[in-house]
Parts: sequence; structure tokens; C-alpha cells
Amino acid sequence: MSVQHYHNLCQRYRGRAVEIRTHRGDVHRGIIKHVDRQRVYLEPFGGGQRNLGGFGFGFYGPGGGYGGYGYRPGFGYGLALGAIGTLALLPFFFW
Repeated sequence: MSVQHYHNLCQRYRGRAVEIRTHRGDVHRGIIKHVDRQRVYLEPFGGGQRNLGGFGFGFYGPGGGYGGYGYRPGFGYGLALGAIGTLALLPFFFW
């Protein structure tokens, strides 16, 4: 699937619980908080416990993103849209 396809899906499912599997096999579960042209930002379940094996995490520091324009509020991390292998919605009772 194309980056544009996953960008559109992530925009549509913003605020929903998802499971994202990367091309490397990493699994990330959380709520989609923000989507930009290059990344989807997840708030992980469990108050910040996350799999840091993904791509593009650590956006919330000073000057996060490119030139300080990245998404910064709250806790979470960003995954590169191009790294997404599959994206699935999770039922509300899962999280």
C-alpha cells in the first residue's frame, strides 16, 4: 500500500484505537492522536509504555519534528507512514 493510502486511513481513524505492524515486524498499539504528511502519532496504551523499536519516535522534545514544526503535545511517539505494513482498528474492550 502507498504512503498516501495509510495517510488517508490514519486521518479517518484519528482518535481510534489501532494496531500498527511495521514492515520490520514491530507491533504498536495505541490511539491515533495526530497525522502529518510523514508520520502518524500514537498515544500508547498503559500510560507511556511503548515499543521503542519503531521509526521516528521522540517527537515531544524541544523543536520536535522538522524545524520545530512537529506534533508535540502530550505523550506518545510517531511512526513513519512508509514503515506501516498493516493497520487494524481495535475493539473498545481490547484497550
